[in-house]
Amino acid sequence: MTPSQTSPETSPAPPLSPVLSVRGGALGFGGRTLWRDLDLEIAPGEFLAVLGANGSGKTSLLRAMLGQQRLDAGDVLVDGHPARRGDRAIGYIPQQKIVPPGTPLRGRDLVMLGVNGHRWGPPFSTRADRERVDALLTAVGAQSYADQPLGTLSGGEQQRLRVAQSLAADPSLLLCDEPLMSLDLQHQRGVSELIDRRRRDHGTAVVFVTHDVNPVLDMVDRILYLAHGRFTVGTPDEVLRDDVLSGLYGTSVEVIRTRGRVIVVGAPDEHHHLHGAEEAAS
Repeated sequence: MTPSQTSPETSPAPPLSPVLSVRGGALGFGGRTLWRDLDLEIAPGEFLAVLGANGSGKTSLLRAMLGQQRLDAGDVLVDGHPARRGDRAIGYIPQQKIVPPGTPLRGRDLVMLGVNGHRWGPPFSTRADRERVDALLTAVGAQSYADQPLGTLSGGEQQRLRVAQSLAADPSLLLCDEPLMSLDLQHQRGVSELIDRRRRDHGTAVVFVTHDVNPVLDMVDRILYLAHGRFTVGTPDEVLRDDVLSGLYGTSVEVIRTRGRVIVVGAPDEHHHLHGAEEAAS
């Protein structure tokens, strides 16, 4: 073998195709730019946190990935094809919403909707469907309350079931819209670890929208920070810096790190200017 030859054993693995690509993405509302010129690629198994104040376009970006929101410019590709509604390659975990106490739907029923709810015709579960539901319940540690009505379960227990539901189709991309909202610290950690374990064990890419990155900071590979119609992308150490966020907001911003947590001080509150923009833009 000549020096220029490489044995099969030492050949570098070909780069993995991105699970998600955003090319020249732009979106606005009411004459105001939420973000523009967004180019983003997410690799299999990557954990991307999306940060920004209310109205910065975080949820609208998720909706574009789900095929529910048209961009003003650019494209969103999932596994190489344009984003479309009902794509089984995408799992989705919504914001935590407590189910009313009188709701008769059981935890098992909620997960079953993820398994066969996309099919045409009257609901009918096969033995394979039931086995899949049992496997998903086991994976998220929800077997003990699977047959209880959803309305009797805690917020953390309900959110574990939503994680199970989102994984029903073995997705390559998992979109999470504030999945830890209203959960206590213990349940925040439990749900975060379920999501992190999924991407590590199965190579599922994660896009995690959140107001507070601290519960998942040690899991995050990169951060997309949206503010004032602009954005920045990089590792937590590259993005969560005084100079970077001050430049993004156009005013003095201080990033304080204490006891393993990050606190951003001085960022303008966009809530008053853009309240409702994401909802109205959908």
